[in-house]
Amino acid sequence: MTTDPRTFPRRRPRLALPPNSCDSHCHVFGPASKFPYAPSRSYTPEDAPKEALEALHQQLGIERAVIVQASCHGTDNNAMLDCLRSNQTRYRGVAIVDDSFTEAQFREMHEAGVRGVRFNFMPHLGASADLAMVNRVIDRIKELSWHVVLHIHGGVIIPMSDIMQKLPIPFVIDHMGRVAAKDGVDQPPFRALLELLRNERCWIKVCGSERISMPPYCEAVPIAAALVKAGGERVLWGTDFPHPNATHDADETELVDLVAQFAPEAVDQQRFLVDNPARLYGFS
Repeated sequence: MTTDPRTFPRRRPRLALPPNSCDSHCHVFGPASKFPYAPSRSYTPEDAPKEALEALHQQLGIERAVIVQASCHGTDNNAMLDCLRSNQTRYRGVAIVDDSFTEAQFREMHEAGVRGVRFNFMPHLGASADLAMVNRVIDRIKELSWHVVLHIHGGVIIPMSDIMQKLPIPFVIDHMGRVAAKDGVDQPPFRALLELLRNERCWIKVCGSERISMPPYCEAVPIAAALVKAGGERVLWGTDFPHPNATHDADETELVDLVAQFAPEAVDQQRFLVDNPARLYGFS
């Protein structure tokens, strides 16, 4: 996979996305010469600057995007904020923060288009987030009407369910909870995920097919389809470009075309590609 925008265009997807479709989970990395990676990072990605993301979205037919801060940049959100400020009609953001951030910093990020914070509970990315710190941050962002994004995996869904159920603000679960797609829709972690979706504050991203299965991602389709059916007005979708720390190269055109397999009805596609992200992130 290359992130050099000069290599675009790629193959166009067979699926024509509806107007104002939103990539609700993608990243910008670097360039490192301008936006250095965190010294404590667990991986070092290739540079994937905002120009590469824009070129990809133009090719895919995506008009809006949520730029999610990734752990390799740590709490230095400047690369993400730079992308947001380049087009505040098109972009929104999710930051990584801790409880050292000041009120002025939160307000500055809000004005740039940040609408949430993200916490990792993934061992391969380093220590999981401290729950006491998470609660302190949530207390700080309530008045901004932000939400919290939780990057979790199947092994912690059941142990963390009670904590998530009690969160006082909307929470978004990344990458279908990273359940093991090979274990199907009857596995206990996935049943717990469906139970969480009964909570009106719980949202789910049906992205990350390349995280939970291998091409052509057939095992991920039943998982995504069940979440689309259960989540309704609180389902989002994204490419995860440029797939940091991935097990294989993923083609975003294949991921777009996969949408038609787990959500063949246009009304469902309109909901999670356009209407739901517009409501959560305040796109006009």
